[in-house]
Amino acid sequence: MANAGNVLKMLIPTGGFIIRGDEYEGIEFVDCEPISKEEFEAGFAQYDAWKAQQEAEALAKRTTALAKLEAVGLDEDDLKALGL
Repeated sequence: MANAGNVLKMLIPTGGFIIRGDEYEGIEFVDCEPISKEEFEAGFAQYDAWKAQQEAEALAKRTTALAKLEAVGLDEDDLKALGL
C-alpha cells in the first residue's frame, strides 16, 4: 500500500517537495513543478503497478549482469571476494 511519500517520489522523482502527512494539502512544492490534487490522488492507484515494474526492471538488469559475469567465468561469490 503506497503512502503519499511513495506517490510523490513516483510522480516527481527529482524531488523538490516537502510533505506533512498523507494529504495533498500537506504538500509544499519547493523546487519542482506542482502537480494537481487529481494527479496526486490518481498516483495511489498507479503506484503498485509502477513499483512492480521498477522491481522487474531491476531484476532483469541483475540477471543480465550475472549472465555477463558467467560468460567471463565469474560468479557472485567472486565479486563478493573482490569487495564489489
